Amino acid sequence: MVTNLPPEAKAKFAKYQEARTPEEKLQALQEFLSVVPKHKGTENLVRWIRRRMAELREEIEEKKRSKQRGRGPSFFIPREGAAQIVLIGYTKSGKSTLMKTLTNAKVVISDIPYATKTPVPGIFVYNDIQFQLIDTPSIVPDEDVKINRRVIGLARNADGIIMTIDLSQDPVAQFTSLRDILEKEGIIITRPSGRVEIVKSSGVNNIKFVFMGELVNAGPEDVKKLLESYKIYRAEIKIIGKVTLEDVENALMGINIYKPTIVIGTKKDLDVKGDNCRRLIEAVGNMAPVMCVSEKEYFSDDLGRYLTDLLELIRIYTKPPNGKISEKPLIIKRGTTVIEIAKILHEDLYKGFQYAKIWGPSAKYPGMRVGKDHVVEDGDIIEIHAKNI
Repeated sequence: MVTNLPPEAKAKFAKYQEARTPEEKLQALQEFLSVVPKHKGTENLVRWIRRRMAELREEIEEKKRSKQRGRGPSFFIPREGAAQIVLIGYTKSGKSTLMKTLTNAKVVISDIPYATKTPVPGIFVYNDIQFQLIDTPSIVPDEDVKINRRVIGLARNADGIIMTIDLSQDPVAQFTSLRDILEKEGIIITRPSGRVEIVKSSGVNNIKFVFMGELVNAGPEDVKKLLESYKIYRAEIKIIGKVTLEDVENALMGINIYKPTIVIGTKKDLDVKGDNCRRLIEAVGNMAPVMCVSEKEYFSDDLGRYLTDLLELIRIYTKPPNGKISEKPLIIKRGTTVIEIAKILHEDLYKGFQYAKIWGPSAKYPGMRVGKDHVVEDGDIIEIHAKNI
């Protein structure tokens, strides 16, 4: 990713970020593309712009079709639960059977290839955490077709991916080709050494950093200068792991997005000696966790643990001053601060925040009083004190 775009290009990208409707975003990207220098250093950026423009055109057309036919099947699935996980795989790879076993979804299981025509959501529950799984139409191998682009679009907008591999067929060829399709579209499944989360907010007076890692070959002032060149003056920047200035810009633009992925080898009962399962595990290596399952042996607890760990989800219990602890936990990302929890709970708690009390793993002693930048841990109980509350 190039970090020396001309000021005109950065101004056009800022206009894209400020756009609200798909039509406005598409127009802004067209203007951005027109001023981006075309050379080897911008190839990935140009590819990303064109891909995003194609997605926006599809979204606009989908809205038009929906208006014409009234409420009907849609390819866009509203997010529910703590995280949205998209299942991708080739036809007959066991996606729908997996969905039926794990969730309440009404899916079509058929011997006919490509039986799933539109995305089907369902809820999978583990440890009080609700995961929204989405069964998708099968990927068409070696083809650049609309259905593939739509499925990849779902995966890009989701929190994670489950890749289904048929163990009765060549598992390495399936995994390698699916991984290559994702990477071609800017989705990587190997956890990077670091990542950046950028949250633009009017509640922050300047560029604020939360360090859970370190900047490599750059400092906070370099990051501020980069963001300001894109007209971003108020934001919270969370640095996790080892992060470069290029990583910050990629995060800003949404290029080369990491998606936590679990690879599930299905039809284990047909892989009698387990050779294909072993081949799959070797091929995936340390890129992602691998599970080999059969229709009667899905190990849902193992899947729940993998999803929770990969997505870095933790459970926080809230209580009002002098009140009872909530029975249901608040599900948040690891690394969340007290002030972020206040904002999730209520705008008044966020604006009037004074301090919080913590019981649990992140507290040095029960009822420890902490400030807004305190990072909570799984199982913490939090009591927020705010003005006028």
